Amino acid sequence: MSQAVGASTGDLSVRFWGVRGSLSCSGPEYVRYGGNTSCLEVRAGDHVLVFDAGTGIRQLGRALAAKGPVDADLFFTHTHIDHIVGMPFFAPLYMPGSKIRVWAGHLKPDRTLKESLATLMAEPLFPVPLEIFSASPDYHDFIAGETLEPYPGLKVQTCPLNHPNGATGYRVDWKGKSICYVTDCEHDPKQLDPVVLALIEDADVVVYDSTYTDEEYTKFKGWGHSTWQEAVRLAEKARVKTLVLFHHDPSHDDIFMDNIAAEAEKARPGTLVAKEGMVLTP
Repeated sequence: MSQAVGASTGDLSVRFWGVRGSLSCSGPEYVRYGGNTSCLEVRAGDHVLVFDAGTGIRQLGRALAAKGPVDADLFFTHTHIDHIVGMPFFAPLYMPGSKIRVWAGHLKPDRTLKESLATLMAEPLFPVPLEIFSASPDYHDFIAGETLEPYPGLKVQTCPLNHPNGATGYRVDWKGKSICYVTDCEHDPKQLDPVVLALIEDADVVVYDSTYTDEEYTKFKGWGHSTWQEAVRLAEKARVKTLVLFHHDPSHDDIFMDNIAAEAEKARPGTLVAKEGMVLTP
């Protein structure tokens, strides 16, 4: 496992463009970890996979668009506002010639992804409609639990997560390496989630919802989020190689996150805390 800040190399990699949960935040107390909401860029060879469209997707879009029309797949864990609010600001969507496929696994059969995003970009909430996207993205709804293959040899396993209104966990497998993205999920304090365990078993990298500490969680049961201690318990049971704590609560500033990083390192050496700009290559 290599860790760097900058351009990623290797067959499979993940770069963090937004690591915050619930609400973006700014200020000197959020400099080291970042204040943008959820957005990950996964590279599998030449293939570009984007996970979630929080505020972090704006900078990712600028970086991608600088090289011309973009061919990419955008996967949503769910459509709560902090995970979709950056969608209208994703530059490749405004580039004729870009090929963007957008996926979600939590809406069928009651809604579609296109309908949900159209609601975001509709008056009186937003000044321009979904049709403003000159790239004309393709929308794909599936049911969490299905295995997707957006390209030959690239497997994307999915699973349903315990979150209000539903959410989807993802596992990307490419050339013998794996990266899992499991966020916006609430655990059962009485037992480890068997669905999550099955998804992350023996994975190289697991990015997990660590919004709260175990102590904080008692005040927020039912809100749909987990803890960094639960992340450690799952990673140990599933024999995960590298665990990454993610979806930092907006009340957790750099000093708070430094303390979590130190405690997590003691609990499971090698555990990382997601920071904007961090790149991991299994």
